[in-house]
Amino acid sequence: MEHVMRSTRNTYWHGRSRSKSGRLALSLVAVMAAATAACAAQSDQQVAATSASASDQLTAPAASPTIMLVHGAFADGGSWNAVSENLQQRNYQVVAPGIGLRGLAEDSAYIASYLKQLDGCVLLVGHSYGAAVITNAATGAANAVGLVFVSGLEPDKGERLSDVEKTSKDSVLNANLIKLTYPRGAGTAIEYLVKPDAFPAVFAGDLPKEEAAVLAAEQRPAADAAFSEPSGVPAWKTLPSWAVVASGDKAAGADVVRSTAKRAGAQITEIEGSHLIMVSQPAAVADVIATAAKAVADKC
Repeated sequence: MEHVMRSTRNTYWHGRSRSKSGRLALSLVAVMAAATAACAAQSDQQVAATSASASDQLTAPAASPTIMLVHGAFADGGSWNAVSENLQQRNYQVVAPGIGLRGLAEDSAYIASYLKQLDGCVLLVGHSYGAAVITNAATGAANAVGLVFVSGLEPDKGERLSDVEKTSKDSVLNANLIKLTYPRGAGTAIEYLVKPDAFPAVFAGDLPKEEAAVLAAEQRPAADAAFSEPSGVPAWKTLPSWAVVASGDKAAGADVVRSTAKRAGAQITEIEGSHLIMVSQPAAVADVIATAAKAVADKC
């Protein structure tokens, strides 16, 4: 009996000892968890503060330009959707007019007319062929304060985009065009589409195949005159400019995009991606545009 009682007593104290140890261990775990949660919360607050600070630096100042986004060949204003949304969230006024893609002179004249009817100062942004359009349209415009070229070609006076494009070793566009015709005056004129099966590799190598296929199906033909007409006096000779060069651009060609941007005296930002860099990386492109907008805000 005594042995049984002693055994029971020993078990009792041993159980209490383990219970105390267990409670101590749980207490330590709780303290450590609380400390970890506090550190994580502080870290999240620091990250949020840093992100907010970075975002605030690129938020539209009280006086800021309207941002005009001009699309490129084979596209429409919808190609700017994600960039437009990003800039609007930063409180910028954004317009993205569509152009007919019927010729450099005609498209430039349309954008020049649109530009003159906008109140206040305007920062013009052009993607690809759109860069050539704003290069012409902004010349002599009293309210144009700057230019941003995104995967764009910026011709000098008398140059044709087709000739500039031919010098590229990175571009594979010309080998992947389909030649079509359309009614023009009393006759017909030539226009082009990109081969649908080649579109993803040429234009959208960093986009999901399904999305690239949709863009290929929705592309708009561009007239031969868009590439064969000589360019006029370039606005980049008198206006400050910025440029986004997509390192994997196989449409315009990263090498020519880079060289024409340098010739224009643009502040260049290189981003890894395809010709449709504003679709695949809209935030990075919007950052460049917002930086440019802030730099010219004192002119507004």
